[in-house]
Amino acid sequence: MPKPAAEPLDLLLLPTWLVPVEPAGVVLQDHGLGIRDGRIALIAPRAEALKYPAAETRELPGMLLSPGLINAHGHAAMTLFRGLADDLPLMTWLQEHIWPAEAKWVDEAFIRDGSELAIAEQLKSGITCFSDMYFFPEVISEVAHNSGIRCQIAIPVLDFPIPGARDADEALRKGVALYDDIKHHPRLSVAFGPHAPYTVGDDKLESIRVLVAEMDVGIHMHVHETAHEVREAVERNGERPLARLARLQLLGPRFQAVHMTQVNEEDLALLVEHNCSVIHCPESNLKLASGFCPVERLWEAGVNVAIGTDGAASNNDLDLLGETRTAALLAKAVAGSATALDAHRALRMATLNGARALGLDERTGSLQVGKAADLVAFDLSGLAQQPIYDPVSQLVYASGRDSVRHLWVGGKQLLEDGRLLRMDEQRLIANARDWGRKIAGR
Repeated sequence: MPKPAAEPLDLLLLPTWLVPVEPAGVVLQDHGLGIRDGRIALIAPRAEALKYPAAETRELPGMLLSPGLINAHGHAAMTLFRGLADDLPLMTWLQEHIWPAEAKWVDEAFIRDGSELAIAEQLKSGITCFSDMYFFPEVISEVAHNSGIRCQIAIPVLDFPIPGARDADEALRKGVALYDDIKHHPRLSVAFGPHAPYTVGDDKLESIRVLVAEMDVGIHMHVHETAHEVREAVERNGERPLARLARLQLLGPRFQAVHMTQVNEEDLALLVEHNCSVIHCPESNLKLASGFCPVERLWEAGVNVAIGTDGAASNNDLDLLGETRTAALLAKAVAGSATALDAHRALRMATLNGARALGLDERTGSLQVGKAADLVAFDLSGLAQQPIYDPVSQLVYASGRDSVRHLWVGGKQLLEDGRLLRMDEQRLIANARDWGRKIAGR
C-alpha cells in the first residue's frame, strides 16, 4: 500500500457504496475517493483513505457514488417546446409542428434560455456531461461554459437554412470557428452534426468527412430512426442510409449513430467493421413509435451502445436515470430474455459507454485514478429502496432522479443536497413560463 502523499487531498468522499463502472460489475463498500486538482487522486478502503490528509472530508452515509451520468444525445434548448406537440408520429411532429415553431421562435435568446433550463434539469438529474445538437452552437458553448457542466457541441448541418446559418457552408464555417475558439477548453468539445441522411446531401457529407479527418472530431447524426426513413432511402437511392454513409467513408470510431431502430445483418456488420457507436434514445423512440433499437444484439456483437434522452419536445424529460431503466426493461422485451442488459451494464451504458461514444473515455465515464472527478452521489436510504441486496440494481430499477443528492464536474461541486449552486432555479422556472405564454399566444 503506498504511503499517504504529503500534498493533501482537496476533498475526501466517504460513501457507503462506490461503483467505479470500470472494472465492470464491481461495487466497493466502505471505500473513500479522494480528489485533487479536479481529478480522482485516490480510491482506497475507508480506513486507508482516512490516513490521507484532506482539506475537506465528506461522509455520504446511505449513498452510492458513481461516475456522473452522460446524456449522449439531446437538443437542449427544445426544453422550451416541452409538451408543445405531443402524441404525433415523427414526420408529422417535425414537419407540421416543430420545424414551423423553430422557424418562428428560435433565436439566440431562445437558445440561451432553453439551454440554461436544460442544463439545470440535467444537473439535478445526475448528468455531468451531455451532447447537444441544436442551433446557434456558439450560444450553447457559452451557457455550458458558465454552468460548469461538460458538453459535446454537435454543429447542426442541413441542406436548407436553419436558425443561425443561411446554408450548410455557413454552418460548417461557424463550426470550424467554434472549434478553434474552444479546442483547449477543459470541458467543451466540438463534433459535426449532419442532421440525418435525408436532410444532408453527398456533397456536404464529403465536406464534413474532410473536416473531421483534419480536426479529429466526431460525427453525430440521426440514422435509421424509423422504418419509413430506411424504406424511402432504398426506394430513392437503392441503398440503406448506413450503407450510403459507409460508401462516403463517414463511418469510423468517432461516428455516433443516433437511434438505429432499424438494424439488419448488413447494418450490424458495418457498425462492427467501422467500430461505430450507437446512441439509444428509448423513450423518445417509444413516444414517437419510431421502433426498437436491438441493444442486446448490438452489445453481443461488440458495438458500443450509449444512451440519450433526445430533446424534451419528444421525451418529455431529461432524466437519464429513468431513461436507463427504460432501456434495461425494453432490451429484455426486444431480446426476449430476462438476462438482457442487466443493471450493471445499463449503468455502464449511461456512463463509460457514453464517454467512449463522445471520445471522452480517457477523461471521464468511470471512477479511476487520474480521470476527471465527474461524480454523482445517489441517496439509497429511502423507504422504496429497502432492503438493498445489490445497490446498482436498486439504483436502476427502484430509484428516480429525486435520489440525486450531490454532483461534481472536474472536482467542482455544482449540486449540493439537490440544490443548484451556480444557477437560480426560480429564475429559470419563471423564464420558462414566460416563454410558454408567448409561444402559446397567451
